[in-house]
Amino acid sequence: MSQAPEARAETATTYEFRIAAKPRLSALADFTTVTGIQVIRRGTGAISGASRTVSGRYPADAALREILAGSNLTYRFTGPRTVAIEAPEEATADAVPAGSIALDTIDVAGAGHGIGRDGVSEVIITSVDIERRNATDLKGVFRGEPTVMVGSSLPMSQKLYVQGIEETNLAVSIDGARQNNKVFHHNATTMIDPSLLKAVRIDAGVAPADAGPGALGGAITYVTKDARDFLPNDGFGGSIKSTFNFNGNTSTNNLTGYGRQGGFEALGSFTYAKGSEFKAGNGQQVLGTATNFLSGLGKIAYQTTDGHRFAISHEQIRDDAIRPFRANAVQIVGGKPTPAVRPYVLDRQNTVFTYTTAAPEGWWDPKFVLGYNRSKVAVDQYSGATLATYSYTSEGITDSLNGKLENRFAVSIGDIVAGVDFYRDGASYIDRSYRTAENADNVGAYAQARLKPSDRTKLSFGVRGDHQTFAGVNGFRSSDQGLSGNISGEYELTSFLSAKAGYSHVWAGVPLAENYVQNPAWIYGAGPKSVTSDNSVAGLIAHYGGLRMEAGVFRTRIADARVPLWAADMALRAFDVRTQGFHIGGTYNWGDGFARVQFVRTEAEIDGKPADTYLGQYLTAPIGDVLTFQLAHTIVPLGLTIGGDVEIVFDYDELLNPVTGIGKLDGYEVFNAFVERRSRDVPSLTLRGEVRNLFNRTYAARGTYGLEYGSGLVRPLYEPGRSFLVSARLEF
Repeated sequence: MSQAPEARAETATTYEFRIAAKPRLSALADFTTVTGIQVIRRGTGAISGASRTVSGRYPADAALREILAGSNLTYRFTGPRTVAIEAPEEATADAVPAGSIALDTIDVAGAGHGIGRDGVSEVIITSVDIERRNATDLKGVFRGEPTVMVGSSLPMSQKLYVQGIEETNLAVSIDGARQNNKVFHHNATTMIDPSLLKAVRIDAGVAPADAGPGALGGAITYVTKDARDFLPNDGFGGSIKSTFNFNGNTSTNNLTGYGRQGGFEALGSFTYAKGSEFKAGNGQQVLGTATNFLSGLGKIAYQTTDGHRFAISHEQIRDDAIRPFRANAVQIVGGKPTPAVRPYVLDRQNTVFTYTTAAPEGWWDPKFVLGYNRSKVAVDQYSGATLATYSYTSEGITDSLNGKLENRFAVSIGDIVAGVDFYRDGASYIDRSYRTAENADNVGAYAQARLKPSDRTKLSFGVRGDHQTFAGVNGFRSSDQGLSGNISGEYELTSFLSAKAGYSHVWAGVPLAENYVQNPAWIYGAGPKSVTSDNSVAGLIAHYGGLRMEAGVFRTRIADARVPLWAADMALRAFDVRTQGFHIGGTYNWGDGFARVQFVRTEAEIDGKPADTYLGQYLTAPIGDVLTFQLAHTIVPLGLTIGGDVEIVFDYDELLNPVTGIGKLDGYEVFNAFVERRSRDVPSLTLRGEVRNLFNRTYAARGTYGLEYGSGLVRPLYEPGRSFLVSARLEF
């Protein structure tokens, strides 16, 4: 076959698999999540039975052999990114027939690959990771990944840092749509319900050109679930999951339903959580930490018999509870008198239309995405120190209309993605006496090549050009344009040791100001400068059998990062940011489990001085040294999985300054453990018990605002103390 060389090139690549023993269809979905290889079921028979555990670094074909072991099914690569699953009597046909069933194709961030694109600095959180961590917020999603630090114990005020860079300086997307969620520095930027997530990909530092504009410190890609993750053929199903946390008596409940019929697909998922304030390790309730949120996801898709797929999704989350007056700190001492708490309402929504094809022809493999997202924060304002002095409710709203049209060109040694994209971002503030708004329009063109010129070499490089028009609060307008480029590669030095490195220069235009600092009296002068960055990474990877070791260094420099203040002459305030550090870690996989250890040192500076958590709300925060351990093992005959993780954060004294009073950060250690059982008699039912912060430490997570100032100036949000959780999940 003419496609055979391409298939051999694809299978020469190795991937890191962490697929637990599970229904074979679900294991194939995880296979696609990791590799991006589209799985097609030839013929009419269903894919049934359970697969073995696949854990370790393997070529795609080796992983498929393990997943299909014990069945009467075989596989055959029909192209560099497509594999057909077939019974022996079906294997004589040469082409994939019309109407074949594509399983769990995750197509994200402007690439025809899956979420795992084997990038030089990527971190992938799979559906298996999310399930194992039983996450109820972003901190849970990234638990055990020290490259990503999440500050604050409140989901509605959690800030995410990738190698020390705050997420507003990254290209963030949900289901392929660019996000513009920066509203108020006391609130989270992108709050998302983990119950809705299928996978997360992070490009730390060096991001590809097709990740989108604004990838100053990398990119984050969130992918939500759809009906194909659960159903191989026409039919209906669903699941109910309930988790109860005894620390705060918080109940989190999710109901998901899905169906497929004659090319049509639909999924609906809803989560409701309610609870009281939790207690920290010192036994005291943490003010304003009650839970009250509702989230939902709806998806409808249709795929024609010749492979054209049209999909539309809408995802929304609302957090509506009494919070500390400043939602990212229990109390800030000094200043004008304020109530201790006040109502906050955070409402974020994301709507995405996508067109793709499941049957590309030659070089024709297009993708079209059109998205709209909107984040709104409503905050009550007061004239005195009690809630009885209510004056009015202020609102901050950011939104983005964005889209892209691209095509993937498959070549014998890889593929090239080329396309155009645009966004129209807005940030507005509504007060009782005035309204303000900043806006930015951007048009970009890009190309990214991912090639494997030899069995030992992988190479990725790309370029994008952007033109942005910026509009200020008082009618000021300016425009600018710039080029971004990246190059990275990996070379197999020996059969067990590889070296990798990457570099990117990013032009990101002018970032919009936070809504709550906008001032109609701002003076723009010659206009704000466009923000640029330079990122570099390098490392070594060694693997032998079930053991994989990795070590590397990283560095990011951002120039002219805009952080305005409300004062009339502060519209152009900007800083230079630098983060750098190194990481080292290893994973050992055995048949039914794994163990992983990772250490990351992150140093951060702003204008040549150690970073603090005040500007950390926008740019970077003091992180320091973080060590994590993860362990999980499944006792297959019992259907029992046990596991846990440890996070050790060391003291950080770079901030010690007797003039300002800003002191060192105290370290902490947190241990979490769980046991989970899926009965062989009732395989649709999963029961779980877990304990978090087993040793009841009193601490504020690194990256939390105000933790270095001392309780005399800022009382930071402590994390929950020892917490017992029970969960039950029923599939039907």
